[in-house]
Parts: sequence; C-alpha cells; structure tokens
Amino acid sequence: MNMKRFATLACATAASLVVFSASAQQRDVIQIAGSSTVLPFSSIAAEEFGNNFTRYRTPVVGSGGSGGGLRQFCQGVGANTIDIANSSRAIRPNELENCKSNGVEEVIEVKIGYDGIVFASRAGGGRFELEPEHVFLAQARRVPQDGEMVMNPYSSWAEIDSSLPDQEIVLAIPGSNHGTREVYEEKVIMEGCMKFEQIQALDSDAQDDACLAMRTDGRVVEIAGDYTETLARLESNRNTVGVFGLSFYESNRDRLQVATVSGVTPSIDNIIAGDYPVSRPLYFYIKGAHIGVIPGLQEFAQFFVSDMTSGFGSILESAGLIPLSDEERDQVLQTIREKESL
Repeated sequence: MNMKRFATLACATAASLVVFSASAQQRDVIQIAGSSTVLPFSSIAAEEFGNNFTRYRTPVVGSGGSGGGLRQFCQGVGANTIDIANSSRAIRPNELENCKSNGVEEVIEVKIGYDGIVFASRAGGGRFELEPEHVFLAQARRVPQDGEMVMNPYSSWAEIDSSLPDQEIVLAIPGSNHGTREVYEEKVIMEGCMKFEQIQALDSDAQDDACLAMRTDGRVVEIAGDYTETLARLESNRNTVGVFGLSFYESNRDRLQVATVSGVTPSIDNIIAGDYPVSRPLYFYIKGAHIGVIPGLQEFAQFFVSDMTSGFGSILESAGLIPLSDEERDQVLQTIREKESL
C-alpha cells in the first residue's frame, strides 16, 4: 500500500472514530439484546444497576436469541449498534470473524454462571424418565432397526420404551437461532445417537447427518421465539414435551412437570455437583470500543458479575442462575477490568 493510500485510510478511520464518539455520547443508555435464556437475568441485573447507580440510566434489554443478538452485536461500532450481546453459548469462530471484519475488534467475553436444559410437559400428565437415546429416537428422520436405518416409525413414547408414557410424540425444540439448540444437539441428540452400533460404524460426516436429520411429519416443532412460545405450545397441545432452560421451568413449576435425564432430576444442586448431564455456561459479550463512550458500560458488567448480584445467595441465584465459583468470578472480573478481548 502506498503512503498516500495509507494516509487516506488512516484519516477515514480516525474520522469515523470521532463521529462514533460524538454520536455515542448522545446515547446515554446501554443497549443489550440476545439470548432468551439470559434475558431474565440481564433484565434483573439492569434494574438493580439502575437502582444502585442512579447517575446512569437503566440499561435496555431485548431478546432475539443468541444468534440474533450476536449478529446485531457484530454489525459494527457506533451509537446505532448494541453494546452487549447475551448468549447461552460461546461465540462461534465465524461470528467472531464477522465481528472483526465489521470493525468490532474488541470483543470481551463475560461468563455469568450456568443453566441447565430441561424437558418438561404439562403438569398432571405422564411422568417422563428420559435417556438421550429416547429423545434421539423421537426426533430422528431415520432410526436404527434390525441392523438397518429406516424411516422413523414411532408415533408414541411407549413405542420407543415401554417405561415411557403411552403418549403421542410431539416434541417442541428450540430453533436454530437459540444457543439452547446447540447444547441440546450436542449433549442430548448426539449423545443418544452414538449409543447405536449402526451409527458408530459411519464416518464422522455421515454420523452428523444421521444424528441431526429430523423427521418432517409434524411431530417435531422448532420454536423460533422464547420459552413463553414453547409453553403456549404445551398449553395448546397436551401431548407436547418441550425443551426449556432450568430457570424458566423453576418460574413455571405450577404449570410444568419436569423429566429426569439419565435418572437425574434437574436442579441447581445437581448441576453444581456435576450430576445433571445437560447443563451449559451462560455469557454476555461487551463491545470494547464502547467502554468509556457509552456511560456505565464497564460498571454495569462488573456489577452483573459481582458476588452481590450473581453470587451464592444473590438475587440472580434466587431467579435461577447457577453462580460461578469464586475463582471463576475473580478471573471474569479481571477480564472486564483489563478489557481483555478475544
């Protein structure tokens, strides 16, 4: 690159940063979007932050799913872009690459705690004691039978395993825009699928295809919205078994009946102990370029992760968040203070 071209680019970059700084100062409220799982925790933290730090406005928290929030986050820097993306999974390499290609160079990862994924049906219905292979056989397009892969013949859970309720199979799962979907596929569907010798004999690409291809006869419903939409599906069809975050289930215990997975009942204690097999860390991502420009951004992140807000005995634990260990919390707070980016 010649010096004239370099100087032109440098001037343009400097000018854009000045414009961002000036325009961002006109926005004095933190903008957050993303995961529906993290949404209730983020909303509580935002309200508490507004109450405790009155010199800052209460952050505005929206939903949109983990993938949707990260897409917004990675659109660029400036007052017209969000400051924080909530996510129920870690940011993917291609998403981080998209961020950086759009000028979002400083992406700060903040782990806030843990959550579990649960299977629940309407209260008062049959009780489900699920294994990962049961869920795979309920969902898969083709299933192993007599040494072959055949089109899924199962119409009731009892046909899969006589210990399960004789109830029509209707499975409501998170859409591909949800971080929950990735964990669901990794820790339930793939885990259950790989129990079968016919699948084990395939190469890795064929295994993925066989495990993740879903039946298309209406028995598997993908939910693009948040957990309230899944709950509405259960209320409109009493046979539906839905996938939820543990915290949502805990808030709706009067309406939902939770299934065990591999003999373990989902609970905060069982997840902390490592006994419940379907759990995951929760995150939010901060746009480093907005720190010092959007008022209170770094302070909000530190407040969210503080022991007072999200530790044991905190308001977020009472809302269903499973806290970080003291060691993890100290490391995350250091990451925020020092603005360590990915």
